Amino acid sequence: MPSLSNARIAGALGALVVIVLTAAWLFSDGDSIPEGIVWGNGRLEADQVDIAAKLSGRVATVLASEGDMVAQGQRLAAMDVAELSASHERAQAETALAEEQLAEAEALVIQRQSELRLAERELDRARPLLAKGHMTEAVYEDRETSRDVAAATLRAAKARVNTATRQIAAHAAEARRIQTQIDDSVLTAPVDGRVLYRLAEPGEVIAGGGAILTLLSLEDVYMEVFLPAEDAGRLAIGADARIVLDVLPEYSIPAEVSFVSPEAQFTPKQVETLEEREKLVFRVKVKIPPDLVRKRIEHVKTGVRGLAYVKMRPSLEWPEALDRRIPPELFD
Repeated sequence: MPSLSNARIAGALGALVVIVLTAAWLFSDGDSIPEGIVWGNGRLEADQVDIAAKLSGRVATVLASEGDMVAQGQRLAAMDVAELSASHERAQAETALAEEQLAEAEALVIQRQSELRLAERELDRARPLLAKGHMTEAVYEDRETSRDVAAATLRAAKARVNTATRQIAAHAAEARRIQTQIDDSVLTAPVDGRVLYRLAEPGEVIAGGGAILTLLSLEDVYMEVFLPAEDAGRLAIGADARIVLDVLPEYSIPAEVSFVSPEAQFTPKQVETLEEREKLVFRVKVKIPPDLVRKRIEHVKTGVRGLAYVKMRPSLEWPEALDRRIPPELFD
């Protein structure tokens, strides 16, 4: 039985053979890769997106399975909201009660305003009577006290109006907060993609932030390759590129450079030759246009290996071997 290190070497050599055979297929007419076009090997990748519950709770339904294609906005899962619904109904009831209290307080303000006007009129009538000696000082003071009490009760009534108004705002805000939690309990797809993992089942209790599904976002499909510093340093974002998959070596997929790492690193371990491993390289991301991905989104498979070719100069023409588009009828 071969040792583990021998198995790794054999695997690396196998990958190298695939790359060489793919390149040989593309340029079987004797042409070589034109000067000014650089290339590297990689595999198709896509960003992973977790579909997670915002709050802890019990999973009510999961509507997608591993491998399913889903569209942006599609409902994928839902949490149990029985307790939240009860809290929402209570907040609505408290809002309604506060609105009734506000109506009572406003009616009381009207009553207290009337009482204050009456007390002020009686005090106004008492002043000349007191001056002419037709009213005792004690009676006048009683009228004055009645006016002051009426003014104080009016201020209290207005304070009750303000309190009821704030209570309505507080209870309504609580109702909106709970409604937001109920809305958040319905989990939808944020992007077009494919379900990679189904991590929870109906009836399970998960913590807040716990993932229920993991999607592969097919809006950002790319291949990462590693290019020598002398090439990566001259590479422009948006540079024209082509991706050739091992499973379809006779065709190429249009792409463009969307990212060049600002930091160099050692050549990744999958490159097994000592000469290559001693070099510093830059990670380069070659992205397939989203419109092209959407046209064949049901056929996109991440993990498929291949080669990415990048033009260093825009004026270069692609050789015919790297400009053969995948015919639409191939997937019909």
